[in-house]
Amino acid sequence: MTDSFHPRRRTLLGATAAVATLGAPAVLRAQAPTKIRIGYWPVAAGLPFYAAVEKGYFKEAGLEVEALKFAGAQQVMEAMLAGRCDGSSNGTGSGNLGVGEIASPGLFKIIATNPSNAKYVLDQFLVPKDSPVKTLADLKGKRVASGPGIQNKVLAMTVLERAGAAGTSVTELPIGQHVAALAAGQVDAVYTLEPTGTVGRLNGTTRLLEAGVIAKYILGDPLAPWHGGSATLTTEFIKKNPELAKKYIAAYAKGIALVRNDPAEARKFLKGYTAIEGPLTGEVPLASYMLYNEFKPGDVAAFQKFFDLFTEKGVFEKKLDVTTLLYKA
Repeated sequence: MTDSFHPRRRTLLGATAAVATLGAPAVLRAQAPTKIRIGYWPVAAGLPFYAAVEKGYFKEAGLEVEALKFAGAQQVMEAMLAGRCDGSSNGTGSGNLGVGEIASPGLFKIIATNPSNAKYVLDQFLVPKDSPVKTLADLKGKRVASGPGIQNKVLAMTVLERAGAAGTSVTELPIGQHVAALAAGQVDAVYTLEPTGTVGRLNGTTRLLEAGVIAKYILGDPLAPWHGGSATLTTEFIKKNPELAKKYIAAYAKGIALVRNDPAEARKFLKGYTAIEGPLTGEVPLASYMLYNEFKPGDVAAFQKFFDLFTEKGVFEKKLDVTTLLYKA
């Protein structure tokens, strides 16, 4: 896979050449299908999207979807702002997307989220396998890294603060480097997302310190749904292509259904999109998924509490109302 997209997703649009014969009327050019460009970064939470691409759900719906790989959620959001992406896959930081919404009101609509917690694991703190650190409070004054982007850094710092390690600085580091940095002793701990913890555990270099930390320390309940990542479509795309948007969402929902009903089959599609390969895909814990039309008041409240933290920390210049961001059929 290249840095920009998975080669299996590269399809030839192939122009329909206009064949003109002498004296014949002008030949109408065939309309190439509208390409739907979706940004993702290589975390396990993007699984419904990966599965929908690989199982051919989008193609079955007559859609051409291009999966664009980015180094972080912030880059996905910036591509959406610049018009280089028509949406994001699950796993794209909701906080990063919120920053884009404030920069360009009405930028996107959320079609699904990937709520995680102590049961549906995505977020976690890892330490080297032989680290003496036993609790998050023990990280006070240590060298801690997080994934790239404002969402990861703010959350890591807030969790440390609320867990008794206030004042600990956090350095941003590409998620693919987390295990190596721990193994090399460059950092004492990382706040990261799956499949990083699975990679480190299976190669014997890292140890889980605590998982589901956002639900516990930010939302106040280890089993609360943390809507940390969102699948979206830009409002511009939806307005220009309402029928394509409906087809895309329906096909995406089939990807979510596969993860829910046949996780063993779905897990195979982590290969090529994340750092997990082969039989190891069966070891990765999975986040939960929630479509736009499945939200209940408690889910909205938990999502809002998460966003309100970013307003409190000054990341958001103003309060964002989650209900206005959810797609409405």
